[in-house]
Amino acid sequence: MNAGLILFLWMMAALLVQATEGWRLAALVVASLVAAFVCARAQCFRLLARVRVLLLAILVLFAWFTPGEAVFMDWPRLSPSREGLLLAFAHGGRLLAVVCWVAILLARMPPDRLVSGLYALARPCAALGLSAERIALRLLLVLRYVDAESGNGRDWRHWLLLPAGDGVETVRLVRERPGFADVVVLTLTVVALAVWWLW
Repeated sequence: MNAGLILFLWMMAALLVQATEGWRLAALVVASLVAAFVCARAQCFRLLARVRVLLLAILVLFAWFTPGEAVFMDWPRLSPSREGLLLAFAHGGRLLAVVCWVAILLARMPPDRLVSGLYALARPCAALGLSAERIALRLLLVLRYVDAESGNGRDWRHWLLLPAGDGVETVRLVRERPGFADVVVLTLTVVALAVWWLW
């Protein structure tokens, strides 16, 4: 499947999960966690560790600052509200699902294909005067540096101390042409989104 189509489907899923609620959202979050632990365990743990503060902030802000019925009736001033907990679990679950999908995407697609997909999606921006090639190549360089520096205990600030002109690297941007199956999948996806939106 074309990398651009994969990224397009991923973005549509990330948008649609924002409209999912109730037991469907709970089932989706559980399925996403299981899939991420099976397909991309290391990436999933690393990404979840990076968003743990955000998840905690979502829980505190929604659970304790949303008006509603107190969970612990004996301590109404210290208790979170039931409505707030439901909102916290909904928004936190959506974030968990997207993080799991990001982990699977990074584990299953090499950086070159990710950038190829971004290039395909950015090509319409040429009408606005933006260069899809430059956007894709810059993202490729960022992904390579981040991948090379991950897990060594250093952060982005040490890049400021790197000497300029250390070496020249040749970067190859792969352009994938969509096939017939890609066109069929894209058409069915657009039709399904239109039906879902108008339903």
